[in-house]
Amino acid sequence: MANPKLLYFVTEDWYFCSHRMALAKAARAAGFDVSVMTRVTRHGDAIRAAGFELIDLPVDRGGTNPWIELNTLMQVWRAYRHLKPDLVHQVALKPVLYGGIVSLLMPELKTVNLLAGLGTIFSSSHQRAKWLRKVVQPLFSLLFRRPNSQTIVQNRADYALLRDQLRVPESALHLIKGSGVDTDEFRAVPEPPGRVTIALVSRLLWDKGIGEYVAAVGLLKRKGLEFDALLVGSPDHENLAPISQAQLTAWNRQGDVRCVGHVDDVAHFWRDAHIAVLPSFYGEGIPKSLIEAAASGRAIVTTDTPGCDEIVADGENGYLVPVKDVPALAAALEKLLTNPALRQAMGLAGRRKVEQEFSDAIVLAQTLAVYRLLLDAAPD
Repeated sequence: MANPKLLYFVTEDWYFCSHRMALAKAARAAGFDVSVMTRVTRHGDAIRAAGFELIDLPVDRGGTNPWIELNTLMQVWRAYRHLKPDLVHQVALKPVLYGGIVSLLMPELKTVNLLAGLGTIFSSSHQRAKWLRKVVQPLFSLLFRRPNSQTIVQNRADYALLRDQLRVPESALHLIKGSGVDTDEFRAVPEPPGRVTIALVSRLLWDKGIGEYVAAVGLLKRKGLEFDALLVGSPDHENLAPISQAQLTAWNRQGDVRCVGHVDDVAHFWRDAHIAVLPSFYGEGIPKSLIEAAASGRAIVTTDTPGCDEIVADGENGYLVPVKDVPALAAALEKLLTNPALRQAMGLAGRRKVEQEFSDAIVLAQTLAVYRLLLDAAPD
């Protein structure tokens, strides 16, 4: 019997490499023939080198031009008809939406929908986000209740929203916490000696709380605390709320926070840092950057919001602070800056939490079980 054909549909090749490559390799080891459909920019060679068939689909994540979006939808339909996959794993909002619409025309197609957080459309007060939310919610309600479909979310709040507001049956809904992390690559190592470093690792969006982070760092430095504060990542100009390069330049000039851009080796980066921070009010799944920081044995300060509250137990492996509360954020950071023993104890607690809940071994096994559930089901 031929191996089942599995297609991953994601918007960005870099995202596939950072968040889904390990899953694709595990699926291949479990007997699937794996293909990847994504917008190919700089990581196509890495995907091909891993041995996966690659289909270039130029998806504009932030696009709303109806003619361009209709053309993208038609390309998805043609790709699905040509490839004839046994199973499609659709990751994030636009692949889930467009792949789901196509699947209505292909009722035999089995689909896994992964919403790694509900994102800006569900969390932003931006007028365009509100309009898109009104369009997307009823579509999701229809698509997620389709036969031959299973949906994965990453936190309890998103699970409750899909179950209670969109009426997705629990038999078609799964809570799998995060994208997993390689606990051998991200190791808990002792803190480096010397000056304490706080770091925020993220896409550079206002909704990630980066403005609040810069303000909190400024408060602490005006109090006379001496430490380094880093901002790691790149702007995402397809999002509704990107931070401009001009703003990053201004912050660098101001001197409280150093903007260092993208970092390739994040595991090595966390070995040289002391504290992780992410004051997000974005619609997170579970932030992978925080899982990686916790796996590296670093204490965390983040917001008391869905997704962030899954990786941090307040007072155990870090602190949860209210959204947009700069004084509370600064106070939590000060506790960690001034207490090395507390930082280290919280870092070890975070490492244990990752091993128990968020490791690759756990997340990959749970996801492969969803694949098997769909493939083993009797035809509808």
